[in-house]
Amino acid sequence: MWPDLIQKAKEGGLDAIETYVFWNAHEPLRRQYDFTGNLDLIRFLKTIQDAGLYAVLRIGPYVCAEWNYGGFPVWLHNLPGVQLRTDNDVYKNEMQNFTTLIVDMVKQEKLFASQGGPIIIAQIENEYGNVISSYGDAGKSYINWCANMAESLDVGVPWIMCQESDAPQPMINTCNGWYCDSFTPNNPNSPKMWTENWTGWFKNWGGKEPYRTAEDVAYAVARFFQFGGTFQNYYMYHGGTNFGRSAGGPYISTSYDYDAPLDEYGNLNQPKWGHLKELHQVLKSMEKALTYGNVSTTEFGNSVSATMYSFNGSSSCFFGNSNTTSDATITFQGSTYVVPAWSVSILPDCKNEAYNTAKVNAQTSVMVTAANKAEEEPSELKWVWRPENVRETTVLGKGTVSANHLVEQKAATNDVSDYLWYMTSVDLDPNDLIWKSTEDYMTLRVNSSGHILHAYLNGKHIGSKWGTNGAYKFVFEQKVKMHTGKNQLTLLSVTVGLQNYGPHFDTVDTGLVGVQLIGKKGDEQIVKDLSSHNWVYKVGLHGEEKKIYSVESPHASKWYSEDLPANRRMTWYKTNFKAPLGLDPVVVDLQGMGKGHAWVNGKSIGRYWPSFFADEEGCSETCDYRGPYDNNKCVYNCGNSSQRWYHVPRSFLRDDMNTIVLFEEIGGNPSSVSFQTVKVGSVCADAYEGKTLELSCQGGGRTISAIKFASFGDPHGSCGSFEKGSCESDRLLTVLEEACVGEESCSIDVSEGSLGPTNCGSITKRLAVEAIC
Repeated sequence: MWPDLIQKAKEGGLDAIETYVFWNAHEPLRRQYDFTGNLDLIRFLKTIQDAGLYAVLRIGPYVCAEWNYGGFPVWLHNLPGVQLRTDNDVYKNEMQNFTTLIVDMVKQEKLFASQGGPIIIAQIENEYGNVISSYGDAGKSYINWCANMAESLDVGVPWIMCQESDAPQPMINTCNGWYCDSFTPNNPNSPKMWTENWTGWFKNWGGKEPYRTAEDVAYAVARFFQFGGTFQNYYMYHGGTNFGRSAGGPYISTSYDYDAPLDEYGNLNQPKWGHLKELHQVLKSMEKALTYGNVSTTEFGNSVSATMYSFNGSSSCFFGNSNTTSDATITFQGSTYVVPAWSVSILPDCKNEAYNTAKVNAQTSVMVTAANKAEEEPSELKWVWRPENVRETTVLGKGTVSANHLVEQKAATNDVSDYLWYMTSVDLDPNDLIWKSTEDYMTLRVNSSGHILHAYLNGKHIGSKWGTNGAYKFVFEQKVKMHTGKNQLTLLSVTVGLQNYGPHFDTVDTGLVGVQLIGKKGDEQIVKDLSSHNWVYKVGLHGEEKKIYSVESPHASKWYSEDLPANRRMTWYKTNFKAPLGLDPVVVDLQGMGKGHAWVNGKSIGRYWPSFFADEEGCSETCDYRGPYDNNKCVYNCGNSSQRWYHVPRSFLRDDMNTIVLFEEIGGNPSSVSFQTVKVGSVCADAYEGKTLELSCQGGGRTISAIKFASFGDPHGSCGSFEKGSCESDRLLTVLEEACVGEESCSIDVSEGSLGPTNCGSITKRLAVEAIC
């Protein structure tokens, strides 16, 4: 997908592509490196170069990025004497080794701008300023060491440190956030740079869908350049998918769409992509004035200002209105202008408004999923199944290591699996005080930071629990009936993405931290602490170990076709399917499944958890772009599965037959699983007079089949619910049908000359259209 995504970014007006470098992906085991396939960093940078764009290399190597463990390999955590992100020699040696490795690889291919390559900026560390106070003096000395180490690598391009207000020279400190117009670098000679303009927000399991309007993102960008900004990067421009176990957390979803201008599947997210494209074009037309011009500002009061950039006898202007409710009417150089609330008007010649952030002229694309149209694809997939072998752990208590304490999970697993089995034998003597105090039942209490717990007693599942609303630490309590003699207690702890952010995030415990049996004698509570028992441990699942999700695995043949179970825990499912026809992105609908992991042709498409539903409260059908944004302001999808659709890249698919394997952890029914495609169903536009309306079905060979609604004058409403106003053109529909129906795309000049007279008087007219693809 790289060339296509990069080309769409270039067409959207971008000049550079930023990329992190993920340490845990490239050095999964100490001194064992992987730069193959999608991890081929050099190939990615050369693809950017081939497209004629610049690159920004954010080495970190801590990245955050809602990525598992912030991009750190877990073996780093397990090194004796290590302390991460502080003045610790063990950590610094490893960090320097990896950073130097990356720099040397890039230098060897001559990819830094100083060598004639595309990389114009490099980054060391990431958002350390947010947590530096927690590390005290060692944090300050560490950040100085980072700067000196980076400079010693002699890359010939500037180094940046984002969110680091006391970044040592010559590091350039930069801003991350929703808005950075008021940011000031810590050195007057440093450019004002915005490394992360958050175009949306990430999703959590059980969370609602975040949404940030195109108007607000554009407002933030325009304000930044109005007040001296020089470099602005979107985070994300394309979010993509957290394949494998790469999602961080806890509880960050597989989808990383981020409401970005290019959606998870690489489609244009309209109107955001188009509205920002138009902004980029206008800003580039003013490039000389913005970079070389003299600046003057006029304040009009009530949060309204005009900024003029004058250069070489010409000038360019921004009119900004940060009032959240009131439109502003201003007089500037003898002319009157209306600036809507929470918007910026841009006038490249300081006379004529070329762009306003609140006036969206780009189309809105309504995306739909469509059934698989593969030839001879059966209406229902034929599934086979096999149980996960839990008898060895839940009945026999077999593991690989033992200890007289509860181990920390990431230390034990080295992050090769989400799963760690804790097993112990509980011998109850008839004279045991807790046995004598309990007639029938006692209570099992488990303190977990796991983030999910499944409990088994003598081979029987007795209960499960997981965190909700971000509370991944919890106490599991369950009444249990034991017998005298030996009882086998097995606890399966499951992680859902390791902590990726915060001070000392790397030391946050995962796994079980306490296990007790509790009885009662009268008012007295009898506690039998099992935490220091002899515990036996096993990492991962039997099916993971045997790689039964891989078609090449010799253990992948023992599947059952009869008596397909539904809602059965710890079960593997497999079926074959044909790839959907065409080029549209492919998704698998996993509604009906519980929680688990999915593989297509042996390649992981990530964790799934469609049974985790978002809260029913807090959503709104509309979103007012006016006023400061945060990730709780505009949300939707209340009461629905937090993620139902899972991306299957076309590059994962074969032309003939394909295989999907699901590991179902908590119980689900695969009978409703289906493969579908994502495409544009309809397009809407609400363009202003004097603009050019562009409608497109966004490729795939699809054409505009009908004009569902059209009105030129003073229409109102929004996409899907447009209504005609009090005046409009009579011959509009004929013009649109002749220009657009049967075409993949069309352009319409929004004027009475093109669309016909309206008798609307002197008002600024708009064209509202809804077309079917």
